[in-house]
Amino acid sequence: MWVVHIPVIEQRAGVDHAAFGLLLLLLGGGAFAGMQIAGPLTDRFGPHLVVPVSALLCTTAVILPGLATSGLALGAALLALGFGNGCLDVSMNAHAVEVEHAYGRTIMSAFHAVWSVGGFLAAVAGARTLSWGWSPVTTFALTAGLTLAAAVAATPMLLRKAPPQQAAATTDEPKKKRRRTPGRIWALAGLAMLLMLSEGVANDWSVLHLRTVLDAPEATAAFAYGVFAAAMTIGRLLTDRVVQRFGPVAVVRYGGAIAAVGLLIASLTDTVPVALVGWTLFGIGLSGTVPQLFSAAGHADREYAGVNVSRVAGLGYLGMLAGPAVIGPLTALMPLNMTFLLIVGFCVVAVAAAGILSPATPASASPGTPPSPPGHQEAATPRP
Repeated sequence: MWVVHIPVIEQRAGVDHAAFGLLLLLLGGGAFAGMQIAGPLTDRFGPHLVVPVSALLCTTAVILPGLATSGLALGAALLALGFGNGCLDVSMNAHAVEVEHAYGRTIMSAFHAVWSVGGFLAAVAGARTLSWGWSPVTTFALTAGLTLAAAVAATPMLLRKAPPQQAAATTDEPKKKRRRTPGRIWALAGLAMLLMLSEGVANDWSVLHLRTVLDAPEATAAFAYGVFAAAMTIGRLLTDRVVQRFGPVAVVRYGGAIAAVGLLIASLTDTVPVALVGWTLFGIGLSGTVPQLFSAAGHADREYAGVNVSRVAGLGYLGMLAGPAVIGPLTALMPLNMTFLLIVGFCVVAVAAAGILSPATPASASPGTPPSPPGHQEAATPRP
């Protein structure tokens, strides 16, 4: 909803594009700070408490950009919105880990697919209210009311985080010695940074690619992001079944390969239809990768799932924000489509590094955490 209203809010606040770009850094900085704070709080108090508070922060803060009439006020509003969004992002993904574990099979990608659907519905609704002449603050206030009502309704159904089983019997180490983030989590976070940076490139540059490189009409160029977003959503709806059968390593490895091939096609073609096929393949390939990283981080040590997810989500989010900063300067040295070859390289790195998602051994996993992904460990046990 915020993204749809950016041009109106930018004009209302009286800032130019350059100043607005700098203000967006406050949005990203607030989100990163919120993620790092919400992670430990989620582990300490449980997502059933942190998620509702985060939802309250996020739904309230979404109103603030609509009230901003200066660059300073808009910067403060974006900082607050980013903070609330970061808190909610980490806490709800940590809760998703608990749901996934209790459910008995992988469903993380489906959660992320619904997130994509929410973004689509908000964009459509925001476009409609703009056509009706509604002010941003009116639309944001209505959005805040609806989403807060949804959060209140969902709160009683949130799972309480189960205490680790047999913790005293399986380790004599003090808990405080286990708080250092393992190297595997940082590796997952680094991989998330590369993959989410790749996703951010599609968000920021796909339409410009068709418009400026292939001379497509504006209406046609818009399809570049449209097919990518649709492929991402559909892919996430299907990914959980693929994970159930082949495992998360295969999803990241072959997904990264499909994404690399798709973006390579889009980069090298000189025809619009083939470029759209390439952006579609790019979306399909990336669709299931990041949810698997979140899931792997959360299940690596469920006692510290919030902190681990915050590390992966935090670096991943920074990667998405870094997309314009990485590609933009390169366009001064080469055509836009040639800069995409760097992103193809990032996807190839994901293919090579996919083995990091291999399930943790019982020795490295938290007590009570299965040594294999949800679903695999119960494949031989009939479910009621």
